[in-house]
Parts: sequence; structure tokens; C-alpha cells
Amino acid sequence: MALTRALMQLRPILSALTRHKVSTVLIVLQVALTLAVASNAFFIVATRVVHISRPSGTDESHLFAIRSGWKSGLTATQIDANIRADLDALRHVSGVRDVFSSQAYPLENYGVRLAGLKLQADQTTRPPLGIVYLADDHAIPTLGVVLEEGRNFHPDEITTIHPDGAMAAPGVIITRSLAGKLFPDSSALGKTVYLPGGPTTIIGILASLQSPLTTTHTLDDDSLLIPARSSDPESVVYLVRTQSTAMAPVIAAALKSLEPRGGMRIVDPKQGVVTLAEARQHAYATDRSVATLLSVVCGLLLLATAGGIVGLSSFWVSQRRMQIGIRRSLGATAGDILRYFHAENFVIVSAGVILGIALAVLANVELMKVYPLQLMPFYVPLLGALVLWVLGQLAVWGPASYAAKVPPVVAIRSV
Repeated sequence: MALTRALMQLRPILSALTRHKVSTVLIVLQVALTLAVASNAFFIVATRVVHISRPSGTDESHLFAIRSGWKSGLTATQIDANIRADLDALRHVSGVRDVFSSQAYPLENYGVRLAGLKLQADQTTRPPLGIVYLADDHAIPTLGVVLEEGRNFHPDEITTIHPDGAMAAPGVIITRSLAGKLFPDSSALGKTVYLPGGPTTIIGILASLQSPLTTTHTLDDDSLLIPARSSDPESVVYLVRTQSTAMAPVIAAALKSLEPRGGMRIVDPKQGVVTLAEARQHAYATDRSVATLLSVVCGLLLLATAGGIVGLSSFWVSQRRMQIGIRRSLGATAGDILRYFHAENFVIVSAGVILGIALAVLANVELMKVYPLQLMPFYVPLLGALVLWVLGQLAVWGPASYAAKVPPVVAIRSV
């Protein structure tokens, strides 16, 4: 019955809309553009939120990093001796659970080293890339990462690597993501792969460990641990895991423990000591700003569209007071008048939605050519269409209710 009534109203609605072509077309275009822009903007916001919310795989709330720069003139042997002394001092600080040294830490966007892992020594095709963390047998307990398969490094496997030296190791520990890319059809544990410095064996597989980079999606979780300390004359990073989340006193005590060798190092007073929580805030500041800005723009667009529908509906109600009065005099109820305007709004918004979905898909395809975006799922513009349908019905409720309450005599006399 309701469908029959709706179909019966369709013809007079279309007839009425053809008498207001310009206004109708403008609202249809506004709905279409709102849907196209809002769908893509909300999709970008969603991808950004997913991007910045991804876990690093570490115990972030208990970790902080100290980047110690070395003063010039130190030899590799002196640097290694200082690192060993620093690690020993830091491990004896009250409140410290464990410590290891590396050249970078997750979310830092600095100190990145890449290594290609070949399956054959003479492989000519491009090998899967992994982002390297120099590590020792304290790295896994310090980071709080989960070792799903295999074993940790042994102390006698730890070597010293210069930044310009060939990367070699008797064994490496890789993430599950990287293992899947190297050996998609079998377990990677115990398999031989080839670093630039020679063959090595995969001795352990981590559940996950985010790379220092936060701007890439393809290498997010493709990390590998090399059993080595860095002899980089520039700097070294100490990753410290605390027993409590109240890290301020532990950080102060850790810095004090390094003072005996203070004449050989430089620690940036502002950026030299960073908790991983702070690193996450810094790393994703731009992503959060973009997501917030796009959300505000989408909200304003939806409000503007709703305002346009309210304005147009109010204008049409005032233009049709005689028509409303005549229909009420002929027996139309207030509900009939209300349903008429809601049906009319549904027709207009539906036309805009059809055009908007096509524009949304086209805009997504074009954006993919310029920015590293994924293909937008089709349900995103459909959800946007649902929002606009609901918004349109809510926006027309006020003018339609006002029109339905006007007595027939008043409606006819007021014209």
C-alpha cells in the first residue's frame, strides 16, 4: 500500500520538479559533490586513523630511547668499548628492566638501514627488503616483542658493524611479515638467505616489529634483527625498557649513569631522549592534522548540504501554499502532505546520490594516480549515500511539518 502511494506521488513530484529546474539541479549537484568529496575524505581519514593506530609490536609504554652522539676522533674500538660500558651502566640503573644498543628505534624516522634478502647467492631479481635493527641478546626482552618461533641470539654471536661495512651475520631474526614474503609456502625458520655480506640462517621469527619509518606502508612490518653493535662515529641509540610507566626518574638516573663518559658524547637536550609514546606523537602529527582537517571539511559540507535542503524546502513550501490548501480541501491529510515532501526530497537526493557515487569512484581513481591511496571500497560511497538520505529526510522534516499543519482555508487565503 505504501509503495502504491509512493508511485502515485512520483508523477506529480516529477512534474513539480520540472517547474523548478534550476533549484532542483543545484541541490542535486550539491548532494553529488558532497557525496564525492565526503566519501573520499572520510576514506582518507579512515586510512590515516588505521595507519597511526597500528601497533609497533613493542612495549611502547615502558620504552624510551637515548641517542648519544660521539665527539669526533674516536676509533671504532673506543666507540665499542664505550657502548659496552654504557650498556653495563644502564642495566644497573634502578627501575631499568633491560637495555640494548642499536642505530634506530621504531617510529624514529631516522637511522634507517635496508637490506635485501636473496634466496640464492646469484639471484638477479630484486630481493625482498627488510629494515635492519642492530641488536643483541637483550633486544627482544627490551623491546617486548614476541618471539613466535626459533631462538634468541647468543652473546657470542654479537659482532661490531661499521655503517659502511658489508652486512653479514651467522643468523638473523626476522618478522612474520618478512618471512611470509621470503617463503610464502613454507616456514622460514632454519632457511638460508643471503645478506650483502654473505649467507645467513633465519634463527627466529618475531610476531611483529614496526620499522623506524612511518611514511611507508609496504615495509611497515618487514624488519630484521642483525646481531651486532654499531661502530658508527656519528651516534648510537640505547633502547631502555623500564619496570614502570613513570619513566621520568628512570630517565634522569639513566643520563646520570652515562656522565662518567660524558666527555666523549653529545646528547641533544631536546631530542636526545624520547619515550616511544612521544615518538608516536611526533611521527604521526601530520597524519592527525590531515585527518582532523578533512573531518572538519566533511562536517561543514554536510551542514551546507542540509542547510541547502532546508532552505529550498522552505522556499517551495511558501510557493505551494495554494496547492497545499487545495489538496487539504480535497481531503488530503496532514500525513499525505508530510509524505509528499519527504518523497520529493528522497527523489532529489537519490538523483544526487547516483551522480555522486560515480563522481566519488572517479575521484578515487584519479587520487590514486597522485597519492599512495588504496582503491576505495564500494561500501564507502554507499554509506555516504545512506548518510545523505537520512540527512535529507531530517532536513526536510521541519518545512514539511509546517506545511502539513497549515489549515486549508489559511493556505488558500494567504496566496
